[in-house]
Amino acid sequence: MNNLTFRCMKNAFLIIIVCLSTVLFSCKKDKDQIIAATEKSDTVNSKLIADNGWPREAENNGTKLVYYQPQIDDWKDYKELTGRLAFSLTPKDGKQVLGVASLKAETLVDKDNRSAFIKNLQVTDVRFPALDEKKIPEMEKLFKETLPQSGDPISVDRILADLSQTKSPPKGITAKNDPPAIFYSTNPSILLIVQGEPVLVPIDKSDIQYVVNTNWDLFFDKTAKDYYLLVDNIWLTSKNIEGKWTKTTKLPSGLNNLPSEQNFDDVKKMIPPPSSGNAPEVFYSNKPAELIAVNGNPEFITIKGTKLMYIDNTENDVFANEADGQYYVLLSGRWFKSKELTGPWSYAGNNLPADFAKIPKDSPRANVLSSVPGTQEANDAVMLSQVPTTAILKKSDAEAKVKVTYDGGTAQFKPIEGTKMQYASNTQEKIIKVGDLYYLCFQAVWFMSTSPNGPWKTADSVPKEIYTIPPSSPVYNVTYVTQTTTDTTVESSSTTGYLGAFIIGATVGAILTYGTGWYYPPYVYYGGLYPIYRPWPYAYGGGAVYNPWTGGYAAGRRVYGPYGAAGTSAWYNPATGRYGRSASVQGWYGGRTAASTYNPWTGNYARTNQGHNAYAQWGHSAATNGNQWAQTGHITTRRGTAVAYQTSGGKEGVITHRRGGGTTVRTNNNLYAGHDGHVYKRDANGNWSHYNNGNGGWTQAGTLGSTKKSGEAIQNRPNQGLGANGAGEKIQRDNLPKNQNLGGETRLGDRTQGNNFNRPEQTLGQPNKPLGEAGRPDITNDLDRSAFSRDRGESQTRNFQNFQHQGGFNGGGFRGGGGFRGRR
Repeated sequence: MNNLTFRCMKNAFLIIIVCLSTVLFSCKKDKDQIIAATEKSDTVNSKLIADNGWPREAENNGTKLVYYQPQIDDWKDYKELTGRLAFSLTPKDGKQVLGVASLKAETLVDKDNRSAFIKNLQVTDVRFPALDEKKIPEMEKLFKETLPQSGDPISVDRILADLSQTKSPPKGITAKNDPPAIFYSTNPSILLIVQGEPVLVPIDKSDIQYVVNTNWDLFFDKTAKDYYLLVDNIWLTSKNIEGKWTKTTKLPSGLNNLPSEQNFDDVKKMIPPPSSGNAPEVFYSNKPAELIAVNGNPEFITIKGTKLMYIDNTENDVFANEADGQYYVLLSGRWFKSKELTGPWSYAGNNLPADFAKIPKDSPRANVLSSVPGTQEANDAVMLSQVPTTAILKKSDAEAKVKVTYDGGTAQFKPIEGTKMQYASNTQEKIIKVGDLYYLCFQAVWFMSTSPNGPWKTADSVPKEIYTIPPSSPVYNVTYVTQTTTDTTVESSSTTGYLGAFIIGATVGAILTYGTGWYYPPYVYYGGLYPIYRPWPYAYGGGAVYNPWTGGYAAGRRVYGPYGAAGTSAWYNPATGRYGRSASVQGWYGGRTAASTYNPWTGNYARTNQGHNAYAQWGHSAATNGNQWAQTGHITTRRGTAVAYQTSGGKEGVITHRRGGGTTVRTNNNLYAGHDGHVYKRDANGNWSHYNNGNGGWTQAGTLGSTKKSGEAIQNRPNQGLGANGAGEKIQRDNLPKNQNLGGETRLGDRTQGNNFNRPEQTLGQPNKPLGEAGRPDITNDLDRSAFSRDRGESQTRNFQNFQHQGGFNGGGFRGGGGFRGRR
């Protein structure tokens, strides 16, 4: 692989090697083999490092620990977790006891797999509600020695489900929400975007030039002064790029000289032109715009329980509201409204009708809920966007890969409005001048130098001024990258703002959108043999669709062009003086469709199984990069298959799978840690019981909606498992079924355990950490939220893993799939 890497980077250093993937100039056979191997490897790895369920089991020198899903209280900066968990602990040759632990830990997040890995876990408190206080120090020591300290994965969805109950979203950025040019058509049509004036690049040995700054295959015949446009399998021609386009079956001979190995193969297949097919209508814009394309007259479908209707025969999300007589359309995560489908349109995000939040979750248009302020889906999108992806890299490795090229040879800088800083304008790299120093953000890692030409060293700190860059600047996305360093490593974190997804709106009702809404004119340099065109990021013109499973926007619909948006169809390699073309959409994670992709926010082309990755240059999954935190492998025992985690500097943990499927450890995930230090469980009716009644049984926590009184004794039913008790039930030890257990071999409540539990007259907990009164309304209300969050987190985790394992990163799994080019 190293030989391939060096060979490809010598030919075209801008092409990024991603996750063992190949590049545009690799031979097709090698490329296909590598891509296939990468996809297979990613599938295996995603299964190994996934959150495979709760509770989990760990063993240490005969001591067995079953620990239940943590209840997360806070995720500071989305890097430091604090929470609590309930557990059962069975010493070697001892009796099982229950407890509650308070925890603090750092996290490393791999957003490709939506997994957070625990790092540097600290146990800040341990409570044993029904244990003799003399035994507490010994049991606390065993618990701390057995609990895995690092590497244990937990689904990001489980964490966010907890936080969604308590954490408010931040205030949005100062975005520009003026509507773009919005075209409307009921005929077959496309949107032709040429950013600024056409940038024409010669084709060798012919009088043909191709337009590099557009989203479709567009050529110019210098001899006849005619433009030629390829739309799927139809060739169109026009004397004026803004004029009327007509179908043609006659092409200039110069098109036969299109070069090979620059992704013109699909174009060459259409020479000579096919005779079948009708010419589409062409809408032209010289800056990012949008197109509402309806297949014939609009077909409206009523949404039950609302006064909304949606247009069914379009790839766009277009609604009609009978209550106010307005049409609404969702573009790049923003809502616009109009009295007529033909416009004019105005921004509607601050005054969206309440019925949008009532769209049923099983509706064909439920995907828009992620962009409806105040919905759970919108809150999830906003929160997920703040979760950083982290990479740990060796400084020497990172510094060796950095290379900066300036068009024309000398760095040129432009001021950043409202600051004293400047940015380099004639390079695709993001270089910020702060005082006399230069800071480079390269593939989500910060470097610094005393010269704009380097050498570049990883930055031990990033000036605070950089994080004041306004959204109106084309380098604004670098403010979403932070990092810390050690003597030999750099730990970098980036959020989705680096890739072009931003939060807008107030604290209540914030949503995630694509792009800042500001227009950044593209850069063109005419100083050499060929013009150099570099597109800046944009908000519109790509048909951006939010994918809730990847947490980002993928772009590309058929009417917007085969490359997703203007500027993504071409790139220039100053090292070779040649142009190439990327035959793919520009979205990330789920956004790939072909050999390579382009992200105008990062300025790089890359091929990766998940589309764009903030750390594509470094060639590893971010969470496992550098220190390889989670080294995983399978083991098989007589009880079934297990996934074992052995982590850097941490303990080993095991997640057991029952034969024939399942993800739990021989019991349900129904123990909870109360803020008062008690262990709780919940029955099917939503009633809570706490484990602290002095004899090792369970007592109802208050009445909690039941007519039974707390402490009322009943006979336990033989087939009733833990967590299924009725309200007010008090389990008598003599009546507990002998086969009932809690994740261990020792039966909970057996007479032989009696010496381990407090007597009624004993004080629960440690003298310096007294337990609170069990079952208070504030505690049970909090437990209700935890139970709801746990159920929702479980559902979201399984849905994502199903999406992932079914090949969802190929573009399926949600509306706008099939490469994100429209409804299938």
